Amino acid sequence: MSDPLMATYRRLPVTFTHGEGAWLWDQTGKRYLDALSGIAVCGLGHAHPAVREALCDQAGTLVHTSNLYQIAAQTELGARLTALAGMDRVFFGNSGAEANEAAIKLARLYGHHRGVEKPAILVMENSFHGRTLATLTATGNRKVQAGFEPLVQGFVRVPYDDLAAVETAGAYRHDLVAILVEPLQGEGGIRVPATTYLPRLREICDRHGWLLMLDEIQTGMGRTGKLFAHQHGGILPDVMTLAKGLANGVPIGACLARGAAAEVLGPGTHGSTFGGNPLACRAASAVLAVIEAEGLVARAAERGAQLLAGFRQALAQQPGVRDVRGLGLMIGIELDRPCADLVGRALAAGLLINVTADSVIRLLPPLILEPAQAELLVSELTRLIADFLSTTPPPAHGS
Repeated sequence: MSDPLMATYRRLPVTFTHGEGAWLWDQTGKRYLDALSGIAVCGLGHAHPAVREALCDQAGTLVHTSNLYQIAAQTELGARLTALAGMDRVFFGNSGAEANEAAIKLARLYGHHRGVEKPAILVMENSFHGRTLATLTATGNRKVQAGFEPLVQGFVRVPYDDLAAVETAGAYRHDLVAILVEPLQGEGGIRVPATTYLPRLREICDRHGWLLMLDEIQTGMGRTGKLFAHQHGGILPDVMTLAKGLANGVPIGACLARGAAAEVLGPGTHGSTFGGNPLACRAASAVLAVIEAEGLVARAAERGAQLLAGFRQALAQQPGVRDVRGLGLMIGIELDRPCADLVGRALAAGLLINVTADSVIRLLPPLILEPAQAELLVSELTRLIADFLSTTPPPAHGS
């Protein structure tokens, strides 16, 4: 029988049957340490009892009614999330791409209200914001965009972590109304900007009357050792998008806004059939409760520091390792050569990792990772990296 699925993924040759905490098991009974969390989604690990109970309870009463009616679980989640984020209002969709679409539409309408005929949004090189037409245009990766032209107009691109480029754009572009930026670049290779970057962007936006819109889809929900990554910089955005870790695997996205930005969207300007349904909102509320009750934000900071120190020490003398960087449980190990082959090698060894930007090993373990599991991750991955570098030719000089 031929594969009925569209060939949009190069799937690894493994099927998982169940999980518990940071572990997954495949159809043969083999166990794997999950250092990817479904790409930063399962922050509470797998089969967390609080999420399971919330889903079972809600599925037994009401799953969906649509946004034509009041949804108590949505209102409760919205109140809790906006209070934690210091925001005023939230729109719920089903994914990170949808959350960013909402932010893009909000920025354009904000610009039109200010009399800007063709509002433009400043975005960054090597960014990733989604795969819808607008969000892939905002994304700073030509591979994501190729073949889908004509792309959406209204985006101006500058290098990431380059404040001078932002200032220059503001000086000559009078159609800019917002900046859309990741606090840390995930798909772009775990790029951590200077500590002054976000505070200075906040100042620039305030000076020009732009909206500062932060894509916290991968960095949010405790991932970096703060509930939201921008809290490391002591600022507040005007708009923030969330998804991934918000409901531990149940599809949900959120676009939060404050101040003038919170009043831009009104009836008829945006919507979602499934967004914010009772099932997804109950799951997200359960996640927030567990993060708070179990102190998982502080735990992410501790485990992240343990992993960074462990990898830096273990790989300090390893030729071929260019950098070990990250924040909290968002860690990148950059090699001097493409290393996608490491994903398969790690899989065979019972370890789930990811490679992004061709040569960066990306680690996004669950927030519930235990100290002994972090030690195992360091020792096992260090061994795999050393073996890979010793058996894979380095890049040609000058390449």
